[in-house]
Amino acid sequence: MLSSLRFMPESPSEYNVNKTKLAKQDHEGNMIKRMMRAARLDAAVYEEVEADSSATVQAMAVVVLVALATGIGAFGKGGLVGLVVGIPASIGLWAVWAWITYLVGTTILKSTETEANWGQLARTLGFAQSPGVLKVVGFIPGIGPLFFVIASIWQLVTMVIAIRQALDFTSTWRAVGVALVGFIPYALVTSLIYAFI
Repeated sequence: MLSSLRFMPESPSEYNVNKTKLAKQDHEGNMIKRMMRAARLDAAVYEEVEADSSATVQAMAVVVLVALATGIGAFGKGGLVGLVVGIPASIGLWAVWAWITYLVGTTILKSTETEANWGQLARTLGFAQSPGVLKVVGFIPGIGPLFFVIASIWQLVTMVIAIRQALDFTSTWRAVGVALVGFIPYALVTSLIYAFI
């Protein structure tokens, strides 16, 4: 009779190990689903990650995944150094972009509905990077550069949606304005960083 109860954990530690494994699987599956929804321009997922402070790690994982895909896709140009340096640079630039859009969106182009913090922008903008995983095929002659362009434009569109949702804008054009105004200092910082790489 006791052998029929084997499906239950033998000890609390075994139970905690199994619980941790299930939570990790659910967490990873949730991130992939969120990435797909973000790429499909699902505004609800941006609201979801904006409100979920535990999604900051997921957003950073998306940034790292996209940086890795971009590094693989551009391996012919940047080589191993570009791949190795590109990942920490991408994380830093993601943080800078979130800070700039936060600053511009909550001060210069703020609306009466705007209420946000840096973490909310970081999470939404991290998931907005999702279409960048397509850049992994950038090394394929002929179609690779086309995928780079398509993924980059797609990322720009997802970033506008992310900014709109995180800053509680009712106007997409205001979000476009934040992206455009914020892009100038972001481009300068990016240029300075890559000038030393």
